[in-house]
Amino acid sequence: MRKLASIVLFLVIFSNTFGQSKNSPLQISHLTGDFYVYKTFHDYKGTLISANAMYLVTDKGVVLFDAPWDKTQFQPLLDSIKAKHHKEVVMLFGTHSHEDRAGGFDFYKKKGIKTYSIKLTDDILKKNNEGRAEFIIPNDKTFKVGQYTFEVYYPGKGHAPDNIVVWFAKEKVLYGGCFVKSTVATDLGYLGDADVKEWQKSIKKVQTKFKNPVYIIPGHDDWTNIESLNHTQKLVDEYLAQKSSEKK
Repeated sequence: MRKLASIVLFLVIFSNTFGQSKNSPLQISHLTGDFYVYKTFHDYKGTLISANAMYLVTDKGVVLFDAPWDKTQFQPLLDSIKAKHHKEVVMLFGTHSHEDRAGGFDFYKKKGIKTYSIKLTDDILKKNNEGRAEFIIPNDKTFKVGQYTFEVYYPGKGHAPDNIVVWFAKEKVLYGGCFVKSTVATDLGYLGDADVKEWQKSIKKVQTKFKNPVYIIPGHDDWTNIESLNHTQKLVDEYLAQKSSEKK
């Protein structure tokens, strides 16, 4: 059944993005209802890598979950949303301190958009002298924006020491950001700020707290497979098993 759901989701996404150039620097796909996933790209060590982020259209305006990784797409994203939905972006949540998530805080603040992060993220950005959010929120907080309610949750360390996820209980949408790896990922990727042992524990917390998600959005690569959180757990388990074996 889960495999069938993934196939159906892929076909829906394909139909919604058909006609959009695969070479476009900003690619917007309809997820479900008022939810949209957008993809931008960044050259990382000579390789062009995609980054997924999400936005939600509400009666009170549009809420962004993470900024584009490609700085040249900061304004085009706003323009595209305005043209498509006839609404302004009113809020931006950064899910951790890395550039592909929080890199747009300064730009969007200057546009009058309210920006949010947890204190752990703010501390890192402050230490690195990088743009910070206007509002600091608790590690676990529920927001109501227009007709939608969602929970911002810090499960513990993982890909980054400050990674949070966002849960929409009614719609069963889990926005994982870089805390969740795509099912096409063959390894855990960048681990410069990761704590893989804690990541293992943090994944279990998310799985226990947020049951039966219908959609899970990872930070990079393909996002149409709802097994991505389980796949992340598998990659973490394999990594720790290998490290343990190397010590023997």
